[in-house]
Amino acid sequence: MAASPNRAAGEPRKRPLSIVIIDYESGNLRSVAKALETTGVTPVVTGDASALATADAVVLPGVGSGPAAMDALRVRKLVGPLHDFVKSGKPFLGVCLGLQLLLDHTEEGDAPCLGIVPGTVKRLPAGSKAQSSGPLGQAALTGGDSDRPLKIPHMGWNSVRIQGDHPVLKGIPQDGYFYFVHSYYAAPNDETAVAGVTEYSVPFCSLYARDNVVATQFHPEKSGDVGLRFYHNFVDWASSASA
Repeated sequence: MAASPNRAAGEPRKRPLSIVIIDYESGNLRSVAKALETTGVTPVVTGDASALATADAVVLPGVGSGPAAMDALRVRKLVGPLHDFVKSGKPFLGVCLGLQLLLDHTEEGDAPCLGIVPGTVKRLPAGSKAQSSGPLGQAALTGGDSDRPLKIPHMGWNSVRIQGDHPVLKGIPQDGYFYFVHSYYAAPNDETAVAGVTEYSVPFCSLYARDNVVATQFHPEKSGDVGLRFYHNFVDWASSASA
């Protein structure tokens, strides 16, 4: 990437990279912060909407209920600033519930979400056989012994079939294993933005990537070395984008 007009090639950054982790009391914030700290950055964990205006990159983590999380974002007046940040073109990362909240609507509580990514959040169906012929194509794992019912929530390690290209995927192995905890999954309308697919009862979007928005259904911060590599890639991408 060419150097910024305000910074000569090879000249060091004049300020540290600013990465904001959104605190709306719905995420495992410390785990995400510690994972980012391994990259050498010091993320800012805050629920202050004004912090997004000067951030180089934003991470929206999340666990728990979609409707409750949306209520928390509204109370903190974060909905508008999140839309503005995504429109700015700066790198944005959603994690687990942070992916689901990007969509238009969730079946959980029949509630509206942020509406940044067209699509619907659906409940994982319980079942004993994976349905590998869905619109997302072949997925990475059947979810276990077909004679045993699959339990909801989907909890534990599962593989991700990469089917896209993005800076955050540098060095991420095909069919690499990541850690999941969820009962719902994102179903974006634009399947070309689905950069990774996992299977548990049905094939679902486990990695979304379109322009400056990346989001995962899995938890990179709980996924060992491959998850840390994902965060390192995100920081490298954010650093390049802000250069």
